[in-house]
Amino acid sequence: MDFPLQAIFPAASKLVYGCMQLGGDWDNHALSREQRQRAFAALDASIDGGITCFDHADIYTLGKSEQVFGEYLRQSNTPREQLFIQSKCGIRLATGTQPGYYDFSAGHIRQSVEASLQRLGCEYLDLLLLHRPDPLMQPAEVAAIFSELHQQGKVRAFGVSNMAWPQLKLLQKALDRPLVANQLEMSLANYHWLEEGILTGMPAGSECHFSAGTVEYCQLNNIQLQAWGSLAQGVFSGGRFPRNDAEQATARLVQQLAGEYQKPPEAIVLAWLMRHPAAIQPVIGSCSVRRIQACQQAMAVELTREHWYSLYSSIRAAALP
Repeated sequence: MDFPLQAIFPAASKLVYGCMQLGGDWDNHALSREQRQRAFAALDASIDGGITCFDHADIYTLGKSEQVFGEYLRQSNTPREQLFIQSKCGIRLATGTQPGYYDFSAGHIRQSVEASLQRLGCEYLDLLLLHRPDPLMQPAEVAAIFSELHQQGKVRAFGVSNMAWPQLKLLQKALDRPLVANQLEMSLANYHWLEEGILTGMPAGSECHFSAGTVEYCQLNNIQLQAWGSLAQGVFSGGRFPRNDAEQATARLVQQLAGEYQKPPEAIVLAWLMRHPAAIQPVIGSCSVRRIQACQQAMAVELTREHWYSLYSSIRAAALP
């Protein structure tokens, strides 16, 4: 499968830099000099390594991630048109006695986009994603605000995040433009998106927690799959400590393959996702310059079929049926 985002942005990189950790803590404190320097270093490392796609959300560090990115753009020599900037909206965080909830109303989407553009210092978003499925979504209302934002030149393309294929199909029916992306949690540690297909009709498949057919629906409709949590918090590359025997065994195998391919373990973990024919685009969220540079090396790795299946069998801790 071709890389879908390149149809609307030919220079789109096969990795996305996720900006959730930029901006420091999730509070209303002003950005510190140290937080700003850390964000600028991460963005420099990303762009220097060929990453052109950047992922935001209006809620990330309560807007400070978009704010510091906007500051970076104003001081950077990188032209805006050479970058693919996407943001997400639709989550309202809890405040006081009010619980958090999802909001796909036209008013909230419009307000969120305008606030994101102001923080980013940009005239447009290349892509707007709806962040989490809203059970109260009115597809016609979403379609109307999408059309308005596109006609105003504020958003060039639209997509979703964390949606199953029936939700995509329901929303798409109301739209006059195609949805171009779906961002899902996908990684070597979170592999249920594969299990649904492997275990179709089998009792073991009832334990999977992923909507069967979503990956295939996206492939059939040229929808870019983006994988958040793609590094699984570094469980296979020296970050989070393995929680079970399968993760420990897989971490050892990743280290072994890193030696064989002469690449960092982060590159092996991401290359496993990118080997799938759905042209999965991993989102990496580390602020560590070393890890960002390690991840970028995934674009130079193509795992053999045997190595890909070895990793899959290892993490599922069982032979394939």
